[in-house]
Amino acid sequence: MKTRRDYRESLGGLWSGRTDILIGTQMIAKGLDVPNVTLVGVVNADTAFHVPDFRAAERTFQLITQVAGRAGRGPRGGRVVVQSFNPHHYAVAAAAAYDFEGFVAREVEMRRDLGYPPFARLVRVVVLGTNEKRAREAAERFAGKLRAFLSVEDALLGPAPAPIYRLKGRYRMHLLLKTKDLAALRERLLKLAQAVSRPLQALIDVDPVNMM
Repeated sequence: MKTRRDYRESLGGLWSGRTDILIGTQMIAKGLDVPNVTLVGVVNADTAFHVPDFRAAERTFQLITQVAGRAGRGPRGGRVVVQSFNPHHYAVAAAAAYDFEGFVAREVEMRRDLGYPPFARLVRVVVLGTNEKRAREAAERFAGKLRAFLSVEDALLGPAPAPIYRLKGRYRMHLLLKTKDLAALRERLLKLAQAVSRPLQALIDVDPVNMM
């Protein structure tokens, strides 16, 4: 489906009964309310676990529960089949059991132990440049200078190549800062970013949504 019209036609087919099977991406996980859907399958449900993001378990749990909610909305009931290579992972197991409280308890415990939100603030710094060596060296300098201002409760990971290492002709190195006192570091971060000489560039993303 590439357009809104395609989307409407596909859903219309389900509603009218012309379509028996609909295959799609996460796009069909939300807002689909068709009473005659009695079977939903989730293929490779744990794919998100391989994404370097602390929210991977949360997103997997959300996806499975959202998709599961598409089945059984009519009088005939429904069934959900989930394919997973790690069925004992707490996110998959909790989603299969529809155990929201159990999932939240495990997720909160993990984030507290590792110092992730809501127990700390995250700042992602991405250093970009068309020259790979210079981008790496600039990221290392940035990290070295930043560490001088960190407290014992702060943690700095990296620099390391970003998961998407090269984008639009520019190499990307990133750092991840975990801190409980962002206000104390905000000005330092801005000054360090401004000190990165062109054509290199340093981007600061507070509480990043995308870790790629």
